[in-house]
Amino acid sequence: MSDEQQITVIEGGPYMVTGSVPVTVKTPVVSEHGEPLTWKTSPPQEAKARVALCRCGASSKKPYCDGTHGKIEWDGTESAPDGTYAERSKQYGDGVMEVIDDRGICMHAGFCGNEVTNVWKMADKTDDTQIRAQAMAMIERCPSGALTYRIDGETIEPDLPVSVAVVPDGPLWVNGGVPVQSADGSSIETRNRVTLCRCGQSSQKPLCDGSHSDAGFSG
Repeated sequence: MSDEQQITVIEGGPYMVTGSVPVTVKTPVVSEHGEPLTWKTSPPQEAKARVALCRCGASSKKPYCDGTHGKIEWDGTESAPDGTYAERSKQYGDGVMEVIDDRGICMHAGFCGNEVTNVWKMADKTDDTQIRAQAMAMIERCPSGALTYRIDGETIEPDLPVSVAVVPDGPLWVNGGVPVQSADGSSIETRNRVTLCRCGQSSQKPLCDGSHSDAGFSG
């Protein structure tokens, strides 16, 4: 196996992260109303050439694999959506800014709305600079990249460092375009940000689909 920066799905097992990719924790900072506002990032742990991260959701050493996947019944079958993000996503708004959305890979982090509005309601109002700025900020905090935006036809992505971030009680948030390889050797579309299931329950494995919440996953 190459030691280039990569995440490889091990059949029936964990994610093997190679190439000394930093592992950190990103925790939502919420308002008094429970609305996610931004992310708090912990200092990264010492980067290792290779590290195995739990994919079944049952390790006692989360986020690291402790071999539990070989002792329990769980379905690690991969079923990531077909096609590319561009092919699956829908476009909203036709002003200065366009909101692009792929619901199938949403992890339901909640940064896309608040008590007053959400990015879909704002999509047709982005000629207003304040509304556009708010929508941009919300979308840039979307960990899965289910939401992106275009300005004058150009996709603009936040500048994210290469890392794998553990979201408490949620998925692995992969930043900076780290390639993800399926167990069969094929590649998941490489993107600036993507979230990988670590509860073992997603119907879009290895991608997160928000199932951790319904499953009551903790860790």
